[in-house]
Amino acid sequence: MKRKIENLKSVQEVREYDIPFERRYLIDKGLSPMNGVSVQGKVLSTRSSICMFKVEKHPKALELKPELKILSFDIEINSPNGIPQPERDPIVIISFSSNHGLEKTFSTKKSYSAFVRTVPNEKELLNKFVETIKAENPDIITGYNSDSFDFPYIKERADRLGVALKLGVDESKLKLVTVPKKAAMIKGRIHVDLYRITRRHLQLNSHTVGSVYKVLFGIDRIDLPASEIYNCWNDSDRKEAVFRYSIEDAKAIIQIGEQMLPMSIELARIVGQSLFDIVRRGTGTQVKWHLIRKAYEYDHILPNEPGKFERNVVGGYVKEPIQGLHENICYFDFRSLYPSIIVAKNISLETLCQDGDEETCHIAPEFGYKFKKEPIGFIPTVTAQILNERIRIKAKMKESTDPEEKQILNFRQEALKTLISTIYGLYNHPQYRWYCVEASEAITAWGKDFLIKTIEKAENHGLKPVYADTDGFFVTMPKGEK
Repeated sequence: MKRKIENLKSVQEVREYDIPFERRYLIDKGLSPMNGVSVQGKVLSTRSSICMFKVEKHPKALELKPELKILSFDIEINSPNGIPQPERDPIVIISFSSNHGLEKTFSTKKSYSAFVRTVPNEKELLNKFVETIKAENPDIITGYNSDSFDFPYIKERADRLGVALKLGVDESKLKLVTVPKKAAMIKGRIHVDLYRITRRHLQLNSHTVGSVYKVLFGIDRIDLPASEIYNCWNDSDRKEAVFRYSIEDAKAIIQIGEQMLPMSIELARIVGQSLFDIVRRGTGTQVKWHLIRKAYEYDHILPNEPGKFERNVVGGYVKEPIQGLHENICYFDFRSLYPSIIVAKNISLETLCQDGDEETCHIAPEFGYKFKKEPIGFIPTVTAQILNERIRIKAKMKESTDPEEKQILNFRQEALKTLISTIYGLYNHPQYRWYCVEASEAITAWGKDFLIKTIEKAENHGLKPVYADTDGFFVTMPKGEK
């Protein structure tokens, strides 16, 4: 239909044809995953179990606190030659932990530990994996590098041994997909690979379970290098260390999830896309879908993705640091500088113009690009909304005396911070609908102008600048002053 329509002489351009149906449904109905919904329905046919449902946004959707059952798992492999090979090396341990009290390990070897259940072979071990997931019936299944390693490994071993991995709530099998990277999908359950989340939100040199656990909880976990697992497993005096290591990993994954998942859940609620997608997509994609949802709310027809790169944009202003040891230092920071410029200067695709003067337009320094002062553009409108909502939530946090409410509000304002810090970048990339080199260069030019002028004012007050970068700068104050 799209191709037929765009070939009509009366049609200049076809828009919004490339939004997948399931996302279109969520947008059109105002539904957000991880939020509460009101459901009304009736059975149309008892013979074929056909039902008709009316699903609406719950009037108190954001106030509802979902009680989600979360199950984590960890596998251990008997691999004599380093990196495990699924065509050769068997899985010997699968451990589970949950946020509702489960701690259990299945193994092909006996153990004196009470949490270990012994099975006769690997095939039965995989059957227990399926049975446990069915019995626990979790809403969320968490692993660590489970998209790229655990689930693909389990699937190949299961295929070789003839085990059907019917993990879905409807008895459907585990499905490996590309979205655009490897991902394991389970129908009716949300699989979350926590490794992806920790890589995105924690700036660490290493993102092993132990490293992340140490940062989040300040506790060193028992560590068993991969090279040692084979040696311990095949030593009757040391194999208990492998059991303990595996169950501790599963427990650590649950605890990491309890710390890291709320942020992603809030992003899913705000952006309006599934948690499965949120944890696997970058912040640019998250902002893109938030804007697409807002465009529908504001009756704004989306531009198409240009797909054509124009040129590189000069980054923010940087003043090289003055070498030496400095003391009595003060830091000046512009709060949300680039988003604030977008709002203040009404920078948007539809406000960019060729004609106009200072009375009707904001004129960017250095480049001279013009942006109409009125009407307010789409991107500035959404940006202002996010900025104001974050300010409102932070104010509410200060007033709240309920620790749980404060924690939820903090996750929400952090999610908004993630979105707001990414909006400027949409003007920089041709795979986004709002790609606009003029907008990007204007924002950095105004940012540079504000920063340089503020540094000059600081110098006029006797402060000595020692370093500046994009949206803030360091100065040294004269001795004796505070």
